[in-house]
Amino acid sequence: MKNLKIFLFLMLVPCFCLSQIKTGTFSDWEIQQQDKAKPTIIHIYTDWCTICKIESYKINKDKELVKIINENFNFINFEAEKTKEKINFQGKEFNYVPNGNSGIHELALALSKNKSQPVYPLWIILDSNYKLVYYHEGEFKPEKIKEKLLELFP
Repeated sequence: MKNLKIFLFLMLVPCFCLSQIKTGTFSDWEIQQQDKAKPTIIHIYTDWCTICKIESYKINKDKELVKIINENFNFINFEAEKTKEKINFQGKEFNYVPNGNSGIHELALALSKNKSQPVYPLWIILDSNYKLVYYHEGEFKPEKIKEKLLELFP
């Protein structure tokens, strides 16, 4: 019984410490936009990017920000160098481009201002009509994200 209590405690503690942003894929996004169009946040990252990992942790720790995003936005977490499936986005088809042992997805290049090598993390915010309203390269702190979202979508 004591072991069961310890196990349950350890399983539930993370639930109280971190919130979770509801993330989707580009195919989910197209379906969601048909049902109810919302502004969209696209977070482009890589698994080797330390700043990306720290940033994700800090964002998920901010319960107010998680609530704002989950209630008002579609959120797509896009791994630029590991996502290999074909993606249709805004009427165009994008594929993964291998380069030896690694590669990059064409969509990451298309969304980035730096077409040869995107800066990670990369934040793209689209309004409900799919128009770019904000572009941010590099770390985006939770308080700055909240400030920008409330400025763009009061």
